[in-house]
Amino acid sequence: MELSLDPRARSLLRTLISQHIRDGEPVGSRTLARSSGLDVSPATIRNILADLEEIGLLAAPHASAGRVPTAQGYRVFVDSLLQVKPVQEAQVSQMRANLAAGAGTQALLSNTSELLSAMSQFVGVVTVPQRGQFAFRHIDFVALDAQRVLVILVFTDNEVQNRIVTPRRPYTPSELEQTANFLNTHFAGRPLHEIRAALLRELRDTRSEMERLLSAAVELSEQALGDGAGGQDDMLLTGQTKLMGVQDLSDIERLRELFEAFSRKREILQLLERTIHAPGVRVFIGEETGLAPLDACTVVTAPYGANGRVLGVLGVIGPTRMAYDRVIPMVQATADLLGAALDPGALKPSSPAP
Repeated sequence: MELSLDPRARSLLRTLISQHIRDGEPVGSRTLARSSGLDVSPATIRNILADLEEIGLLAAPHASAGRVPTAQGYRVFVDSLLQVKPVQEAQVSQMRANLAAGAGTQALLSNTSELLSAMSQFVGVVTVPQRGQFAFRHIDFVALDAQRVLVILVFTDNEVQNRIVTPRRPYTPSELEQTANFLNTHFAGRPLHEIRAALLRELRDTRSEMERLLSAAVELSEQALGDGAGGQDDMLLTGQTKLMGVQDLSDIERLRELFEAFSRKREILQLLERTIHAPGVRVFIGEETGLAPLDACTVVTAPYGANGRVLGVLGVIGPTRMAYDRVIPMVQATADLLGAALDPGALKPSSPAP
């Protein structure tokens, strides 16, 4: 669609959308005549605006003489008219300080969501990686009663999780201690899914006194090391209430539907996961999200990862009238900084004890 626009139409569309993003008001032909820098009359500008409205890039709200961009207009703007502003080094330094390496992964992700919300003044969102992608450092088993065992897991990214499992048979304290020692000695520093596979392989190949210990290790680790164990959130959202002050989202019914979507999380998570293997920033405008409550919103996303592996997606959810030139590079910079903070050990095997 944008390829059919002549230079004057492109220039006017860029100026109109930039001014509407800044001021939040419909933009008229007289205003454009003064601010566009083009040597054309208001009448010529009105004709060009009418053509842009006819092809669906602009709309005239109510009886106003001015026009506002449609979702399709914003799409053309983002794809071919936008001049992105690089993130200032001072801001990058401040972001890096907020995402310092060494904190636990959950704390880093929470800080990231809050940082995105604070910088954009919209909603910051981060998907949480499955625990199975991280290596564990140490494990302990504690019998709570005849039916239940408390599992204490320490991961290489400094996270500690307590999980309760229900084995098929009771285990003595000695058996639990032997099993924990075995797992810590042979499997510390390896991702959880590798441990389960290796245990099953060793159990198939072994016919010795180790079989009893391996059987205990297999059963306990099947429950204790499962990706779904631990009940962690799959997505962190921060700043939802900031949208209540956005002029373009002031309709109460629209806000109610939007907050219900935030509460359910599932649909938004599915939207974010669509972008997990797409490098760089993705921008979903209005109905492109595929979610009716987000029809008046834009979602800007980027994947993040460490050690060459994609772990999740982060981004900003706000109104379609957002400062794309600022939000897009900010989302990319945040993804890069989060990946750097996770890199120094989140997925690496822990160093062997001297």
